Amino acid sequence: MREVEMPALSSTMTEGKVVAWKKNVGDRINKGDILLVVESDKADMDVESFDAGFLAQILVAAGGSAGVGNTIALIAANEAELAQAKNAPAPTPVAVAAPKKVEEPVVVTQSAAPTIPKAATVREGRIPASPRARVVALELGVDLSTVPITSIRGRIEEADVRAAAAAVTVPVAVSAPKTTPTVAAPLKTSADVVPLTTLQQAVVRNMEASLLIPSFRVGYTITTDPLDALYKQIKAKGVTMTTLLVKAVASTLKKHSMVNNGYAQGGIKHNPQINIAVAVAMEDGGLITPVLQRADQKDIYQLSREWKDLVDRARTKKLTPDEYTTGTFTISNLGMFGVDRFDAIVPPGTGGILAIGASLAQVVVLEDGTSFGIRRQMQVNLTGDHRVFYGAHGAQFLKDLALLLEKDPQQLTL
Repeated sequence: MREVEMPALSSTMTEGKVVAWKKNVGDRINKGDILLVVESDKADMDVESFDAGFLAQILVAAGGSAGVGNTIALIAANEAELAQAKNAPAPTPVAVAAPKKVEEPVVVTQSAAPTIPKAATVREGRIPASPRARVVALELGVDLSTVPITSIRGRIEEADVRAAAAAVTVPVAVSAPKTTPTVAAPLKTSADVVPLTTLQQAVVRNMEASLLIPSFRVGYTITTDPLDALYKQIKAKGVTMTTLLVKAVASTLKKHSMVNNGYAQGGIKHNPQINIAVAVAMEDGGLITPVLQRADQKDIYQLSREWKDLVDRARTKKLTPDEYTTGTFTISNLGMFGVDRFDAIVPPGTGGILAIGASLAQVVVLEDGTSFGIRRQMQVNLTGDHRVFYGAHGAQFLKDLALLLEKDPQQLTL
């Protein structure tokens, strides 16, 4: 009997959710067949079978989650093993007895676990148990040598440990007034707690990791009238303002490679490519950053086509890991929502992120210094990892970006 484990579909994935099984129990499986669809941290991906045989048991049903490396199914090598798996008892959740109504302080005892076939035996000085079962046993203080086995794999699983823990009598003092033999009702909360999706969990991990980054912020005001004029000329060809900004940032990073670097443990990671990640909010919650790779080497029209394809597939969770994990610099554009300024958080593994505000009409002093006029301006704020580059580097990067957008944005179409 071969085990199917939850695969690691990206370097940051710690847990996966089973979206759907493409095979049913009893189906014949060939090596390379699509076995199931797994939702990783930011995408839904097909998982192929590495073995041939028959799908004997599904241990994590569609909608369920499991940690990377945990067993989620069993594959039988032949029909005899398949028949043995079908006749074996399936793991069942442990039921906990409901508390009884009391009139005096009493000791509430949980019901004993069901009768289980046999206890674990020591093999060559080691009790057969899964890694997860050993962790749970340590957490709950359960002696593995006393835990019976229910799994057909002949080892102690997490469910066995929890069943053994539930069978232990735990005295719990419950106080109740002598004159009123009732049990207090559970506290009501003002709102239900909704579990995070796999994508939201990934965002939480990244945001918590970003708190460890010693970051700094530098702001700049850019006049956008020339850029707006260019956009009006070429937007009919499918060019978006987002891709214009990506192209401008990538072109400027060619002159400031230090801003494109990242921090690796104990040193600076020099990135040979300029890969621009752009933050995109998902409709069902969460955030993803599709990456336009080698953005400095592609023309604005190719970037626009690639960006449309990336966003479409990001919305349906069809991106591959290298399409959202390989960014070397990030852009967050909330200006499209009318936000005039904001600060962004440096994504772990990159050197910086540029927060772009809305382009708004402003009264400004003109070049002659004696008259006023109306110009469209936007605020951009660079958040940088101070381990990778310093404030002066960030300021020079923003200055050159402003010069490109204000003086010669036509370069972006070359």
